[in-house]
Amino acid sequence: MAKKAVLIGALDTKGEEFLLVKERLQACGLESFVIDTGVLGQPRFEADIPAASVAKAGEADLDRLRIENDRGTAVAAMARGAAAIVSELERQGEVAGVFGMGGTAGTTVAAASMQALSIGVPKLLVSTVASGNTRPYVGIKDITMMYSVVDIAGINKLSRSILSNAAHALAGMILHRGAVSEAEGEKATLGITMFGVTTPCATLVREILERRGYDSLVFHATGAGGLAMEELIRSGYIQGVADITTTELADELVGGIFSAGPERLEAAGKAGIPQVISVGALDMVNFGPPDTVPDKFRGRSFYRHNPTTTLMRTTVEENIELGRLVADKLNRTASNAVVVFPKGGVSLLSVRGHGRAEGAAGGAPPKLTKP
Repeated sequence: MAKKAVLIGALDTKGEEFLLVKERLQACGLESFVIDTGVLGQPRFEADIPAASVAKAGEADLDRLRIENDRGTAVAAMARGAAAIVSELERQGEVAGVFGMGGTAGTTVAAASMQALSIGVPKLLVSTVASGNTRPYVGIKDITMMYSVVDIAGINKLSRSILSNAAHALAGMILHRGAVSEAEGEKATLGITMFGVTTPCATLVREILERRGYDSLVFHATGAGGLAMEELIRSGYIQGVADITTTELADELVGGIFSAGPERLEAAGKAGIPQVISVGALDMVNFGPPDTVPDKFRGRSFYRHNPTTTLMRTTVEENIELGRLVADKLNRTASNAVVVFPKGGVSLLSVRGHGRAEGAAGGAPPKLTKP
């Protein structure tokens, strides 16, 4: 089949709403391919992939799911099945974009499929939980989430407007996808990691690389940023890295909130691409507001970066372990790797003179104790 907009959702409870989106896409000149993930009853209209096939792809039986009537088991099975089907459709070159909608269950199922797709494929998810913590649904993929405002329960004046906007937004992404000049497409793409306290260095590196004709992708080293860069490296999207800000390793080791997992700093080596690594902000562990810092760290040295971010200074022992960790990862790399250790400080907070306005003496982070 030609590439189509893939619609994923429960046609037994959300069939009317999906039919509206399908019609709106068709009016924009786009054909749809519908995957039914409903387990409660009969679909409002016939899907291209029926719910029984989705359950089977998720290693489950639809009739058994209905008999057991276990919501958690059913959602997990349909999520696995839909993701497997969508992945195969993408492999065959048949996915123009993906649309999903629902409450927590529908959002979970659709998000699983979207996370299984490559970055760059248009993904739009209308959800009742889009105004809360969306990280479990977005992950490290370019998923656009739209808050439904009202529950997705029938067509009314408000839901018709929101779903129409969503359909038209997806149509715009699909119809204008790949609108990039030939020159831009030929540029080698490099990854750069940055933090607020490493911004001057990362910015200068980016400007130099761009003047030399490279396309630079800057990742905010907040856990999700590191994960996204590693994923793009594995997918072949990035051809080299300037991994200036490796602070996520400290969060993984000590227990901060910005960990990118135990495999951080490994994708580039396995891919065999050039990498320049530094220790930017590797001397700190990240937490939220002061009252969120675990009690076990009471008495440690802290710096209040802003009202929502508290930085904890790593100890000598932790720094030694981080050095060993970096060395071990780079000793196993299959690519050219260079480590640059800055003489003037590993972040703005260790640069003499910085931080005095916050009460620090001689540029050292002030010691704050958790109340």
